[in-house]
Amino acid sequence: VQLVESGGGLVQPGGSLRLSCVASGFTFSNYFMSWHRLVPGKERDFVAQISSGGNSRRYADSVKGRFTISRDNAKNTVYLQMNSLEPEDTAVYYCNANAGGNYNYWGQGTQVTVSS
Repeated sequence: VQLVESGGGLVQPGGSLRLSCVASGFTFSNYFMSWHRLVPGKERDFVAQISSGGNSRRYADSVKGRFTISRDNAKNTVYLQMNSLEPEDTAVYYCNANAGGNYNYWGQGTQVTVSS
């Protein structure tokens, strides 16, 4: 099982980034996918989730209206489009795949830094 995130980097406040997470080693279309973020010294926070078929989404209040989660089951990929980025969005962003029980996997993370 592997989840590989990409797309992080340095961006100015107000800018945009698109994160990608490519999955392998499991049946991607059976899993809820989500993004979480971690700031040093804090707990990892939920950012956004999308259902296995892509027809249901939910977001943390802090990113509603700015971030959009989507998925392409044909490409085994989940995305996080991040607009109007703020310095408070600076974190390591992690991709998660969950189908309940022990079927819960994490990627290695990608750094997002929002700074002028």
